[in-house]
Amino acid sequence: MMLDLRTIYVVSAMTCVVLGSVHLAAHWTGRFGRWPAWWGISNLLIGIGCLAVSLRDFVPSSISLDAGNVVTIAGYVLTFFSVRVFAGRPVDKRRCALVIACISLPVLFFTVDPDTVSARILYVSVVCCLCDLAILRESVAIRRREKLFSAALLAWLYVPTAALFVVRSLLAASGQIDGPGAFGDNPAHGWMAATAVVFLALRSVVIVLMAAERSRNELIDLAHRDPLTGALNRSGLAQHWPFKRSQSPALLAIDIDNFKQLNDQHGHVVGDDILRLFARVTQAVLRPGDLLSRQGGDEFLAVLAGLTDAEAVHAAEAIRLAFSAAVAQVSGLAVLPTLSIGVATSGETCPDFELLLRRADEALYASKRRGRNRVETSLGREQAA
Repeated sequence: MMLDLRTIYVVSAMTCVVLGSVHLAAHWTGRFGRWPAWWGISNLLIGIGCLAVSLRDFVPSSISLDAGNVVTIAGYVLTFFSVRVFAGRPVDKRRCALVIACISLPVLFFTVDPDTVSARILYVSVVCCLCDLAILRESVAIRRREKLFSAALLAWLYVPTAALFVVRSLLAASGQIDGPGAFGDNPAHGWMAATAVVFLALRSVVIVLMAAERSRNELIDLAHRDPLTGALNRSGLAQHWPFKRSQSPALLAIDIDNFKQLNDQHGHVVGDDILRLFARVTQAVLRPGDLLSRQGGDEFLAVLAGLTDAEAVHAAEAIRLAFSAAVAQVSGLAVLPTLSIGVATSGETCPDFELLLRRADEALYASKRRGRNRVETSLGREQAA
């Protein structure tokens, strides 16, 4: 079955122009950041380039072939930078423009001479294939970093198009796509172009899904975190606890000593700074999989998975000493806050949270009674300051 290649180029142009306009409209609402503008412009360039190519034999070749191919490649390369902007990666506009120019302008070396048609198609196909592979890699990185399921979908959408461009490159290199006409009678070329149109549309849909999924995750994260310290709140800890209870967790109940006096003497702004300092210092001591939760005021909980009694006490001591060292660097404090920490471990059992919390609180109260600025365990073993 033969597909009319000129018609496919026109459909591709219309699809890209519509999608690009929608993304630019989304950007103008001011709700989605910069990435819709980049993605919209890249779609518009691809659409304009495809439209120019489709007009071959009706307009001068300098417009249909030269300008059309340059603009199409520029739009395709810009898609890669659009994904980087979506990922929050730094993109220098001048460097971006230079890269696009260096990649797209060489197509002008391939003129309308029949002997150079295959070379032009080969060059464009190789460039597009490399862009697809680069975007695939960027999508995988987004998936790993942000845990976006839709980012995996985007990566998979670039696999078949990269394969198509490989096949197109091989056909061009072997001379099977050539001749004086841009719209020859090669059926493979037509089918590949039709397939590419489908994937162009799907990508624009999936990038919107990625933005929606990211927004949902950010809202959930905001609902589960304390806005002052960035630590989990009670709801956030409850959400994560089921995943930790099977890992024999240790629970650290932490209280900042002399915090009320600090607020009374230095004001709540300084008190907030100390809370943020504590959270920052503690997160630096904890392992990546450990949890820190603010229970209210100056009270915190830390959940450390897979530690023995001695290891949990050692971690608590590391937090206490690190906080003391950090506070010592703060100038002008008449009241020096310290930490009292109670440690409770679950051993080999899958613990009940309330029971473990009660034991950690009892150890914390023992630390307070015995002079503060110390670590106590639920088994009664004390660590002197």
